Amino acid sequence: MTAGSSQQNAAGVLLIIHLCFYGGYQLTELQVCHLCNGTVQNGTALGQFCSAAVGLIDGRCCLLRKQNPSNADYVIGLDLSNCSLSHVEDLQEASTAAMIDLSLNPIVNLNNSLFQGFIQLGYLALPANLACPGGNASWDKVEVKGDTCHCEGQKDICNLTGHLSLNCPENSLCAPYGPGFFECSCVDDFHGYKCLREGKFPIIQVFGLLGASTVLVSILLWVTQRRKVKSV
Repeated sequence: MTAGSSQQNAAGVLLIIHLCFYGGYQLTELQVCHLCNGTVQNGTALGQFCSAAVGLIDGRCCLLRKQNPSNADYVIGLDLSNCSLSHVEDLQEASTAAMIDLSLNPIVNLNNSLFQGFIQLGYLALPANLACPGGNASWDKVEVKGDTCHCEGQKDICNLTGHLSLNCPENSLCAPYGPGFFECSCVDDFHGYKCLREGKFPIIQVFGLLGASTVLVSILLWVTQRRKVKSV
């Protein structure tokens, strides 16, 4: 083998590695981090939070890298302040964020379910004309300073006295699910509609029947297709 061909092979291997790496990066890139230009600034509250958490800045996001390389990085902070956003429709990619800044944007209103599932959210900055999601009762502190409304310390709505005494059915537990939201999950040995069925969920029976049905349908389709091929 000549030196020229070796160099070509090496270059080809490097090119393949580069394409695989770049393609993987593109597939895992979070769109919410690039809703507007710029990056998280070190002098801001979110920038300082990111630095203290040893986070990784990617566009408008502060990411925390998981120890297992097979798992994607996740958002712990999102700074979309001063982005000229008139509306915000979906932030689910940042549902793990502890801090979000949407201040200094001409936003008129926000969907009530926008922050559903944001159980880690402890600080939210909004334009002064907007109310904190879930209302003031969902936060330890709500304060308007200048053009910004500060929502601090998300409360566990399940612990509010008397608030959910009748909302979760019997044999279930309440769990917070974002500011102003909660979800009910069945306790051990209960399942089904409103957790009324007692006993372990029949996994083997259900999935066994489903698997058998799938195999049977597949066989019938195969036999049908074979007959069509023979008739042709």
